[in-house]
Amino acid sequence: MVTVKPPIVVKEFAVEIGLKPFKLISELMEMGIFSSMNQLIDEEVAVKIAERHGFLLEVIHRGEEKPPEPKKKEVEVDQSQFQEPRPPVVCILGHVDHGKTTLLDHIRKANVVANEIGGITQHIGAYQVEHGEHKITFLDTPGHAAFSKMRERGAHVTDLAILVVAADDGFMPQTDEALKFAEQSGDPLIVAINKIDSKGANIDRVKTQMQERNIAPEDWGGETIAVEVSALKGENIEGLLEMINLQSEVMELKASPKGPASGTIIESLMEVGRGPTATVIVQQGTLKVGDAIICGTCYAKVRAMMDDSGKNVKQALPSMPVSIHGWSSTPDSGGEFQVVKNEKTAKQIAEERTIELKRVVPTDDEEEQKPATIETLFEAIAQTRKRVFKLVVKCDVHGSTEAVIDILGSIKSDKIDLEVITAEVGGISKQDVDLASTSDAAIIGFNVRLESGVAPIAKHGGVKIMQFNIIYEMVDKVKEAMADLLDPDLIENTVGSAEVRQVFPVGRTMVAGCLVSDGRINRDARARVLRKSEEIFDGKISMLKRFKEDVKEVRNGYECGVQIADFGNFEEGDVIECYEMEKKRASL
Repeated sequence: MVTVKPPIVVKEFAVEIGLKPFKLISELMEMGIFSSMNQLIDEEVAVKIAERHGFLLEVIHRGEEKPPEPKKKEVEVDQSQFQEPRPPVVCILGHVDHGKTTLLDHIRKANVVANEIGGITQHIGAYQVEHGEHKITFLDTPGHAAFSKMRERGAHVTDLAILVVAADDGFMPQTDEALKFAEQSGDPLIVAINKIDSKGANIDRVKTQMQERNIAPEDWGGETIAVEVSALKGENIEGLLEMINLQSEVMELKASPKGPASGTIIESLMEVGRGPTATVIVQQGTLKVGDAIICGTCYAKVRAMMDDSGKNVKQALPSMPVSIHGWSSTPDSGGEFQVVKNEKTAKQIAEERTIELKRVVPTDDEEEQKPATIETLFEAIAQTRKRVFKLVVKCDVHGSTEAVIDILGSIKSDKIDLEVITAEVGGISKQDVDLASTSDAAIIGFNVRLESGVAPIAKHGGVKIMQFNIIYEMVDKVKEAMADLLDPDLIENTVGSAEVRQVFPVGRTMVAGCLVSDGRINRDARARVLRKSEEIFDGKISMLKRFKEDVKEVRNGYECGVQIADFGNFEEGDVIECYEMEKKRASL
């Protein structure tokens, strides 16, 4: 079988079927077709010529996949014979401010909390520590509700989960959420009961709550290991590490350090001066500097690797977390990477996946058009009138981007839509300002800085840039910005009222002699005339007199003369009600 892609050129086709080009030209002439070496042949003609020479011709058009060529069967190597014990990968889960990072602080003997803004971990950090003769890899996952996707991903790449529960608070909503992730992953669970030295600590209550959730502690007849610790004072941290090592020995964790490496992307970011960077955990094989790796549509030649302390390393064994530089772009957090033959192969695979992704995802034109109805017409008109708050989102790492998009998507309003035009990793650039300016959008920066020269360009273009370090502050500010786009709500406040006691002419108009019965009457204010509790006119108070003098206001209990523009049909007993309209920020 011969496989070709159109256009079919005479010279190239001759080589495919093993003919001299001039021989093919003469055969074409016999068929009444006059061609030169660089001219094209119709597909039908090419099929006939191929059949004449004993070939079955298959024409592959653009978008079609080439049938796989038969490959020589590779001899599969049994990796089980190379299996060696590996360190456990431990995930620390729990509610906000229950002491997860402080616990890791003591384990690492380094100040992690000091670097966390607002006391909330907003990235996944991967660290490897030594305890005795054993190594343990820890994942520190965010506790804030918006980072649930990152927390879920963290639980799914680990061997063992530590659920931190504060002795004074007990189980909280995010504690239950983290427990659910750990149970779904099927990892063994160790409960660290923290803050045992705090006021109001109730260890028995926590153990009762564990029993209610079918994770009864061992000392209460259950199977779950529960360790009482104080992360702040460092009490019983050694006991927790001993339990981790004991549990990992029971699990008999093994991996092969031989062969090409594979593993999981923990986090990715755009690092200033280094470009796209990703933190990974090797799960099989040994990753070395110079290896070519692929993850989804991103690829890299490993130019440099650093461990959790920032030291350059030449290789990474199973369960070891490292930071890799040299990516084509930031890979998706939670994605799997593999080592391939070389950088050229990695680039080719990435390009093929990109093309395939574009082919699979339908465009707006390809989407099925719904038949138009009166309902859809009115809905379309309503949508065009509905206001839209557009955003360009820039974050420091891929996991934060996911969390920000997720929490922005939870902001709902019947009056205004929120649309994220683009969400990327990296600092706020001039291109972002240009995009926001042309799209009439605002820019949100989460844990990122402005590139040089961006601020004046944004100010000149009227582009609003909002920068945040804490996610719940971002939500409040975005809601305020959305409300500012809406027309303010008008609230009517009654200022005062007056009863008409006498009507007399002044010039060409009539003036009402009144007694202010409540509040005050203001000149130039809005007023309505009520007759038998029904409104008969609404207008502006054009004149207000106290005796013969013009005044700005007359208060309760005093008499005054009132004239309302374009109205003179007063009657005794009418009530003039003075009011003002107050503008308030619209609610979403």
